[in-house]
Amino acid sequence: MSITEIFAVIFGVISVYLTVKENIWCWPTGIIMVILYIFVFYDVKLYSDVILQVIYIFMQAYGWYHWVYGDKNKKALPVTRVKNLPMVLYAIVIFAGAAGWGYLMHTYTDAAFPYIDSLVVTASLVAQWFLAKKYLESWVIWILVDVVAVTIYALKALYLTSGLYVVFLVLAIMGLLEWYKSYKKTGNHLLSKKLKKA
Repeated sequence: MSITEIFAVIFGVISVYLTVKENIWCWPTGIIMVILYIFVFYDVKLYSDVILQVIYIFMQAYGWYHWVYGDKNKKALPVTRVKNLPMVLYAIVIFAGAAGWGYLMHTYTDAAFPYIDSLVVTASLVAQWFLAKKYLESWVIWILVDVVAVTIYALKALYLTSGLYVVFLVLAIMGLLEWYKSYKKTGNHLLSKKLKKA
C-alpha cells in the first residue's frame, strides 16, 4: 500500500459515486484517479492496466464533454440503452480483444495475469465507452469487471485497490438501479418499445 494508491482509491470512490448520481464532477475526479493509477499499476507489472489508465484519460475527457454537450441539441445527455449492435457482439469483441491483447502481454512482457488482466482492460474500455454515451448497459459490464478485478488486485497484494473494487461493485449495482429509474423517468423505455413494434 502506497500514498499514491490511497489517494487513487479516495478519488475512485468519489468519482464512481458521482457517476451513479449523474453528477458531471465524476469526470474530473475520474481523471485524477486514473493518472494516479498509472503509477500504482506500473509498480506491480499490471501493464495492461497501465495502458488502460492512459486511454482512460482521453475517454474521461470525452465523457465529460459528451455528458455536457452530447445530444443533437447540445443539451445534457439522458440515460439510454445500447441501440446499434446486440450485446452478444460486444461480448465477442471483449473476449476476442482480451485473447489477442493477452497473447501479446504473455509473449512479449513479464506481465502478471496477462489474459485475465487483458479481459479487465477490454471489458473496461467497452464499459467506459458506454458510460460516456450514458448507456444503461455500462453498469452491467462494470459489475462483471469489478468481480474479476477484486481477485486480481488482491493476488497482487493491492489490498486497498481490491477493497476499492468491492466498493465499485456495490456502487455499480446502485448505478444500474439509479440509472434505470432515470431511464424510465425520461420515457426512453416507452420509445424503445414503440420502435421495436414498428
